[in-house]
Amino acid sequence: MFQNSFLERFTRTNPLVILSMYIPFCVFLLWYFYTYIEPNSIILATTFFIGLFSWTFFEYILHRYIFHFISDHAGAQKILYVMHGVHHEYPKDKKRLVMPPVPSMLAAGVFYVLFRIILGTYVFAFLSGFIIGYLIYAMTHYSIHAFRAPKGRAKYLWEYHNIHHFRQTDKAFGVSSPFWDLVFGTYPEKITAKKPVTVEARG
Repeated sequence: MFQNSFLERFTRTNPLVILSMYIPFCVFLLWYFYTYIEPNSIILATTFFIGLFSWTFFEYILHRYIFHFISDHAGAQKILYVMHGVHHEYPKDKKRLVMPPVPSMLAAGVFYVLFRIILGTYVFAFLSGFIIGYLIYAMTHYSIHAFRAPKGRAKYLWEYHNIHHFRQTDKAFGVSSPFWDLVFGTYPEKITAKKPVTVEARG
């Protein structure tokens, strides 16, 4: 994506790197909240799951309105291509299926500040749930593009996301869940479970 080899290196990452960074961090946030803020397991669990559910909404909004934003401006087109267009062009590129560490840490910092302003000290449990929601999304997305569809109910997620890539790019914006597609009317018109979509990398 970049002519500069140094910058290009930062566009690729292994999902295990992201997991090893954020799972201990999320555990720490929950421990800190319970130990120093609110030693109540019900409040902790409730705030955590509200954060996780909030991620699913953000995932939908981000994918639909930011990643698939249409612009005639050349600079905006370049940014959008780097953020998401390259993924649609090369969906099998395993090294670019999760956000690299540096931009992900910057994003986490921005969300911390925003949520701290809104939620105060409840930010620690909420942000933990929000990040875990992102990790579920990231690993689901990685698995869909990196591995064959499994047998059983999980196969639905593979076909659902492949419909977005290869049949109806204006539908199926949810990756970890179709919930918000149902809410906002972007659920695919038809899903044929008996004829799964064949995924092929282009380019």
